[in-house]
Amino acid sequence: MKSRLKEKYVAEVAPQLKARIGYGNIMQVPKLEKVVLGIGLGEATQDPKALEAAQKHLAIISGQRPVTTRAKKSISAFKLRAGMPVGIMVTLRGKRMYDFFDRLVSVVLPRFRDFRGVSRDSFDGRGNYTLGIREQIVFPEIDYDKVDKIRGLEVTIVTTAENDDEARDLLELMDMPFRRT
Repeated sequence: MKSRLKEKYVAEVAPQLKARIGYGNIMQVPKLEKVVLGIGLGEATQDPKALEAAQKHLAIISGQRPVTTRAKKSISAFKLRAGMPVGIMVTLRGKRMYDFFDRLVSVVLPRFRDFRGVSRDSFDGRGNYTLGIREQIVFPEIDYDKVDKIRGLEVTIVTTAENDDEARDLLELMDMPFRRT
């Protein structure tokens, strides 16, 4: 069963982008490649329980088991040694990616207080968009009563676009609520 957003991409978004950008082949049209969710856990060096709680929440949000990221270098000022856990991440592709993106755009972002849209300037120059979410409780799957500490997470949307303008057009056509300038 296809995702609603994937069907919209194939039926509406890809033909519009092909005409707008002027590609000759439908395979050249930008598309979503993956969505990466990450939580940085600096407090995990002192409190190993924080890592477990964050892993549980990220697994509920993404529908996939997160991977622990580890420090590459030792930094004595932060009491950090190489190899210590410092965060967790999940990479979503395919149906899970489209389902998560659909939920993010239609359910999660409108739940923010005084939401006027996401920034247009968070592109990296290569067609990828990064969005920071300050609290994980905006996701409807998370039970507020079982949250030990409010943590933020970073959502990176990786596209096959050549530049930021093509990626912005792709995300706008896929209903990403960008802030009006």
